[in-house]
Amino acid sequence: MSTGRHRTPSPNGTTTPDGAVAPDGPVTSGGAVVSGGAAASGGAVTSGGAVVSGGAAAPGGPVTSGGAATSNGGLAGSGVSAGIGAEPSGAPSHAAGSKTIDTGLRLLEILRDHPDGLTITELAQAAGIHRNAVSRHLVALGNHRLVARIGSRFALGLGLVELNAAVRHRLRDAAASALQILADSCNATAFITVLDTDEDQAVVLTVAEPRVSRFHVTYRPGTRHPANRGASGIAILAGRPYWPGERPAIGEARAAGYSVTAGELQTGAWGVAAPITVSGRPAEASVGVVTIGERDATRIAPMVLRTATQIAQVL
Repeated sequence: MSTGRHRTPSPNGTTTPDGAVAPDGPVTSGGAVVSGGAAASGGAVTSGGAVVSGGAAAPGGPVTSGGAATSNGGLAGSGVSAGIGAEPSGAPSHAAGSKTIDTGLRLLEILRDHPDGLTITELAQAAGIHRNAVSRHLVALGNHRLVARIGSRFALGLGLVELNAAVRHRLRDAAASALQILADSCNATAFITVLDTDEDQAVVLTVAEPRVSRFHVTYRPGTRHPANRGASGIAILAGRPYWPGERPAIGEARAAGYSVTAGELQTGAWGVAAPITVSGRPAEASVGVVTIGERDATRIAPMVLRTATQIAQVL
C-alpha cells in the first residue's frame, strides 16, 4: 500500500508534490500555473504572466514580489508592470511627483520662518520627514539656488530673489494703468506696496502721481518701513490670516477691508490702502493713496478697493 500522495502525470509536464501542471508548464511546490507560465513558490499566474513569490498577475502583466497587477498589467504595491496602457517601468507616478514638490515647498516655508537657517536634523524634525529625504531635497533646491548652505546650516537662496523680481515686474505692469487712474481720481499719490521676503518689512514697488495737482506727496519706489506700520503695510497684513499678538489696527482693517492711518510714517501724512488678494490666497501686496492732511475715507476707500480688485483680476 502506498502512503504517498497521488501524482498526476501530464504529457510533457513535470510535477512536484502538491503541484498542478498544464502542458509544458513546470511549477515548483505550491505553485499553480496554466499554459506557458512559470511560477515560483506561492505565486499564482495566468496565461503569459510570470511571477515571483507573493505576486499575483493578470493577463500579460509580469509582477515583482508583493505586487498585485491589474487587468491591463498595471501594478499596485511594490512591483511595476509593463502591460498595455501602464507607465513604463521605473517611471515616477504623478502622485509621487506631487508629493516631492509639496515637500520641497514645505522646506522652503520652514526656512522662511528661520532666517538664520537650520541644520538637516532641525529641518527633518520641523518637516516630520527622514534626514535622508531632507538631504535629497536640499540638493535639488540648491541646484536651482533656492537654498544656500552656510556651514552646517541651510537658508533661503538668492534664486528666490530672482523669482520674486519676476513676480514684482508682472505686478508693476498689471497695475500701471489702474494705479494712474486711482491717482488722478483721488488727486493723490497712489502706490503699490509689497511684503518683503522676511515679512517684517513693507517695500514700495511702484508709484503713480496725479497728473493735475497743485501739490502732492512724493513717494519713491524702494522705500521701506515696518510691515505693521502705515496704511499699506497694515492692509497687507489684514489680507493674511490672524497672527497672535498682531496690532488691533490690523484686525480692524481686516474687518473693514481696508486700512486708514494718519501720521504713522510721516507727520501730517494720511493714507488709505487695501490688500490685493489673488484667488483667496494670503495677500502679498496692497494698493493705496497718500496725501498731506486728512481726507474723506468714505469717498476714497471705495476707489482704493475697486482698484485692488482690478489689479487682482489681471494677476
